Amino acid sequence: MPSYDRYPSLSVVIPARNEARNLPHVFARLPHGVAEVILVDGGSVDGTADVARELWPSVRVIEQTRTGKGNALACGFAAATGDIVVMIDADGSTDPQEIPSFVEALVSGADFAKGTRFRHGGGSDDITPLRRWGNRALNGIVNALFGTRFTDLCYGYNAFWRDLVPAMELPHPASTPPPKGKLWGDGFEIETLINIRMAAAGYQVREVPSIEYLRIHGESNLHTFRDGSRVLRTILSEFRRARRGRHQDSGLANHAAHAASGPAAPATRQVRVSLPRPAPTPVAATLHHAGTAPLGQRDHGGQDTWTEEVR
Repeated sequence: MPSYDRYPSLSVVIPARNEARNLPHVFARLPHGVAEVILVDGGSVDGTADVARELWPSVRVIEQTRTGKGNALACGFAAATGDIVVMIDADGSTDPQEIPSFVEALVSGADFAKGTRFRHGGGSDDITPLRRWGNRALNGIVNALFGTRFTDLCYGYNAFWRDLVPAMELPHPASTPPPKGKLWGDGFEIETLINIRMAAAGYQVREVPSIEYLRIHGESNLHTFRDGSRVLRTILSEFRRARRGRHQDSGLANHAAHAASGPAAPATRQVRVSLPRPAPTPVAATLHHAGTAPLGQRDHGGQDTWTEEVR
């Protein structure tokens, strides 16, 4: 496999709505090796965009086209130009100093690096017993339906190679929403939708332990029961979608075999042409935090990662 003549560039996508007080903490912990920071503003009225420009002069501020976290991320992904896209939150709950762990997973061979709070080295200061139980139940459903081994379905700290964006098939930023409600994928179900589609399409997913911290300022927009039910609907919808895809693949294979007057060929899944990846390089040597030791040094444990390739 050919290698880069440079280290892969990083785009960090940060959806934000009225997060001006939290951005100083988040931006101060971004590695210097990040090539592009995209803040997707969801109609803030507290000067979020101005604060972002002051903290990181090269930041790209874009306005999301509809409402919801899913739409904000889709807008950010469409605007990203880096080889790798990292998605983090603006409230301080996800630590940018963990970015090297995610990048290391990708340059070591993974297609999608998925954060998890529930493997050795991960944890959460924020999750309630009810949400923990709900996450465990939803994990069990997905793992049973799709043959995966996810430990943390709904966590939003992820990184991936940018050429995977088309495979996510997210609602286009320019699409018009229905008169009432959101387009499917525009809400908090976005993490579940992306995780399932990456696994179901056969991409190599590697879980990376991560610590979820308490939001620093403000209140969360998460609603346990409403968003939990939306995630469950997403799981069932994606299962039906995957079954339809398998049936279509089988039908196409049988049709081709019949036309050739030969035996039926097994159904195959089209896979992307892999983006040339660099040989593994110590990420800490590339991504540094101003005035501190190299990033990637954790206070909460090791680098226990898991690779799951769905066939």
